[in-house]
Amino acid sequence: MTLSRHTLPFAGLAILILLVSGCTKKAEGPPPRRIAGIVFQEDQFFRLVLFGMREAARQENVELLEANSSGKPDKEIQLVNTYIAQKVDAIVISPLSARASISALERAHAGGITVVTYNTTIDDTLPAAYIESDQIDLGASTGRAARSYIEKRLGGIAHIAILAFRSQAPEQSKQRTDGFTKEVTTLPGVRIVAEQDAWLAEQAVKKAGDILTANPEVNIIWAANEGGTVGAVMAVKNAGKIGKVAVFGTDTGEQLADFLLTDDGILQAVTGQRPFDIGSLAVHTALAAVHGGKVNKRVSLPGLLLSRESPDSVRAFRQQLHAMTR
Repeated sequence: MTLSRHTLPFAGLAILILLVSGCTKKAEGPPPRRIAGIVFQEDQFFRLVLFGMREAARQENVELLEANSSGKPDKEIQLVNTYIAQKVDAIVISPLSARASISALERAHAGGITVVTYNTTIDDTLPAAYIESDQIDLGASTGRAARSYIEKRLGGIAHIAILAFRSQAPEQSKQRTDGFTKEVTTLPGVRIVAEQDAWLAEQAVKKAGDILTANPEVNIIWAANEGGTVGAVMAVKNAGKIGKVAVFGTDTGEQLADFLLTDDGILQAVTGQRPFDIGSLAVHTALAAVHGGKVNKRVSLPGLLLSRESPDSVRAFRQQLHAMTR
């Protein structure tokens, strides 16, 4: 059939649409890579880790599947098995156990899934990379701040209580604690009089309160993580020991920054990790490994000291935190 002069423009339009459609389909390319990001706790640290993961996923055009094992080994296994079944490209995870978490991650690795650990890792070489903070330095940094406080304000004499998390993450807790105690015990007048596990704020309020009741001579509490530090501050308030007991801690967050800026003088200093950077680097590293690139097997990021003695630095940190999470 011969096309009339009036039908030619429409025929041309149809051809153009087909050409454009073909070009569009070709430009779409393969579906984006899928990376599972697993945290094990709902707190400021892991929220910032997730923000970092999301930003890296956005930059890399990667689909991020987020999950929380809630500190439960069975749930961690279930999540890993789910992602194996979904055939994700990579799993980025803070494992609950250096040993018990191995078997599930081995199955993922055997299925061709890249595994990158962060914050905590496993006793196995299968992870393509491990992104962490320098755990010993996190404790030592706060230990140096506490030592200075003890020298200047307490005449070199202190009775210290420790809130750790050995039953949750033994190696990490030990490294932080060792870093802290090595610094403060260089003073001959320092004694560690109590140590309890309490990594959640509600746990720490009770444990720290019990310690203060049983050991009225305690004048310093150091907590190894964010929840323990928050709980220790609240316990000092509840015990009516403002001005008598100072708190030092590890990890940072908006609430701890606020504590450092109050005039009650309870929280003196904390050394925080860089969770946003950890999450971001973990995803970038996982994608690089998926693509066969060379990655560093272990990366340790330095900590950040925030002190009551430097309020401007604390305010700057809060502004940065707000900018990252808005």
